[in-house]
Amino acid sequence: MLKRLSQCIREYRKDTLLSPLFVSLEVIMEVLIPYLMSKIIDNGIDRGDMDYILRLGGVLVACALLSLLFGAFSGHFAANASSGFARNVRHDLYYAVQDFGFENIDRFSTSGLVTRLTTDVTNLQNAFQMIVRICVRAPVMLVFSLFMAFRVNSRLAMVFLAAAPVLVAGLAAIIHFAFPNFQKMFDCYDRLNSVVQENVTAMRVVKAYVREPRETDKFRHASGEIFRYSKAAERILAFNAPLMQLCMYGCMLGLSWFGAKTIVSGEMLTGQLMTMFTYTMQILMSLMMISMIFVMLTMSRASAERVVEVLQEKSRIVNRPQPLSEVPDGSITFDHVDFSYSDDAEQKCLDNICLTIRQGETVGIIGGTGSAKSTLVQLIPRLYDVSGGSVKVGGHDVREYDLETLRGEVAMVLQKNVLFSGSVKENLRWGDADASDEALVNACRQAQADGFVREFPDGYDTMIDQGGTNVSGGQRQRLCIARALLKKPKILILDDSTSAVDTKTDAMIRRAFGEELPDTTKLIIAQRISSVEHADKVIVMDNGRVSGFGTPAEMLETNHIYQEVYHSQVKGGEPDAR
Repeated sequence: MLKRLSQCIREYRKDTLLSPLFVSLEVIMEVLIPYLMSKIIDNGIDRGDMDYILRLGGVLVACALLSLLFGAFSGHFAANASSGFARNVRHDLYYAVQDFGFENIDRFSTSGLVTRLTTDVTNLQNAFQMIVRICVRAPVMLVFSLFMAFRVNSRLAMVFLAAAPVLVAGLAAIIHFAFPNFQKMFDCYDRLNSVVQENVTAMRVVKAYVREPRETDKFRHASGEIFRYSKAAERILAFNAPLMQLCMYGCMLGLSWFGAKTIVSGEMLTGQLMTMFTYTMQILMSLMMISMIFVMLTMSRASAERVVEVLQEKSRIVNRPQPLSEVPDGSITFDHVDFSYSDDAEQKCLDNICLTIRQGETVGIIGGTGSAKSTLVQLIPRLYDVSGGSVKVGGHDVREYDLETLRGEVAMVLQKNVLFSGSVKENLRWGDADASDEALVNACRQAQADGFVREFPDGYDTMIDQGGTNVSGGQRQRLCIARALLKKPKILILDDSTSAVDTKTDAMIRRAFGEELPDTTKLIIAQRISSVEHADKVIVMDNGRVSGFGTPAEMLETNHIYQEVYHSQVKGGEPDAR
């Protein structure tokens, strides 16, 4: 875990090294100041030697100024190093997620990834800054202060060694019992973010069904869980301060008791005892800082594990050595394809699928809910990899292609597609970043979107809200179809993507496909018979298997599932507006 996180330091290694260096120099100056004070008291003030006082006083002031300067430098470099480290962690996390296949994304919730990119990274940033400053400062001050204390009076310095075992044992117990609560607390943050994200994005539905009280209760429950585990952890951590006070005042009492005796016996001078008290404070403050470090590291350890879990997640969908960089055509072959979403799944989602689709064909896909229609088409751009058999595009197994090349030639339009915040033009150019305005208009005409776009106040420069919430469902689908058409793909997949448009518009879109994309292979998943009855072929899916494959006329004669759908819709009087 530490090895993986240390790779995120990268260009900030210099700052990471300079910060502890200046911290060490700052501590050395601070440790020298009490020693110089004792010399001034014992050798200058007691003897009335003003020259000695001025000479050592000048050295003392110089040490104080150097300590201030070194502290400023260490803070500057620590801030640079921690901020840069956090930036690199976020960068690596974001790019890791971008490389995930659907299988990897299914393992992490959206809210969980957001928490890792925000709260967890902030915890790591704070911990990193503490490591390069306090983690260095506290041990260095402890060592130098102990050294100077033993130098002043080794017998009195033994008091510190008596307190150390008590402190170490107490801190170990606190960390042991507090850490599990921090782990559970961060898991609860995931659930809280999930509730907030779901509620905000679906606010219209919440209000339409008057579910505000129920959603408020869900938020209160998730927030209450965070409060419960946080309180449990803080209750354990509260023992840290009394433990430190016990050790600190115990040492002070011990020094006062034994120090008074040594002064009376003439074994120690007044300035030396004052120095011992100062070193006592430095040593115990160092121990207190070390305890704070342990607490912070205990909190950040849970965050570090969650972040590294994402960073170490490997996508199975990667390029093979020397992948193919060109897709010859849009022909598709399913060769005894099996697929399941998990390795230990008892039931396959797709079972022994054998299909051959020629380039330029329009193929409709129908079937009941859960019949694996969407799963079937998601194997074509390799959003998932098959569990058995192979999927071929252009005569080659999709696993032989470069991923970017393959997906560049396959355009998918989902039923629930997403528009991003920005203008209509910016959203359309997701299909082709270099597309001209004329190409945008042409694609929108094919998708039957040009008419309503021109009715917007700013036309193609109209701003779209995040998720496309300021356009209707049918408009959103047509814009997404236009975006896909701009790719000029060899394969176009419409996954129930005209469900929100009327049958007349649906027919006009299909007619445009036939006229404008004669060489593009078109796969249309639909619930309406009117959307597939003019296709070259129809695939009928049933519980992960191909129930029938042929022309619409053949399916109407031979396939009972197609017959049931056809007759139910025809008897329902659904017109086929063309």
